[in-house]
Amino acid sequence: QVSLVESGGGWVHAGDSLRLSCIASGDSLSNYAVAWFRQAPGDQRVFVCSINHAGDNAYYPDSVKGRFTISKDNAKNTVYLQMNSLRPQDTALYYCAADPKGEHPFDYWGRGIQVTVSS
Repeated sequence: QVSLVESGGGWVHAGDSLRLSCIASGDSLSNYAVAWFRQAPGDQRVFVCSINHAGDNAYYPDSVKGRFTISKDNAKNTVYLQMNSLRPQDTALYYCAADPKGEHPFDYWGRGIQVTVSS
């Protein structure tokens, strides 16, 4: 069983960049596909992006494509989310999640980290 802890959140201005980290313990992240989700106040949790077990194939919806980059360092047991050109609508609680099959619903979740983007 893997445990996940997010870090790197904070408060930034629109147009700024931020990098989130998701550090795993208890198991190797090479055994899991990993995804980032986010939840804004009053909204449902939504998918942000994902990366496969090996870390060589990522998927992005149109809402973040070209601005966000997910990467995976299995040697460090860490997944990163590089967020560029941030917008106020990116403000949310960001969650890291892992699943051995890479299928929804993901089995393992971090507690989340707040990202706030001011205009």
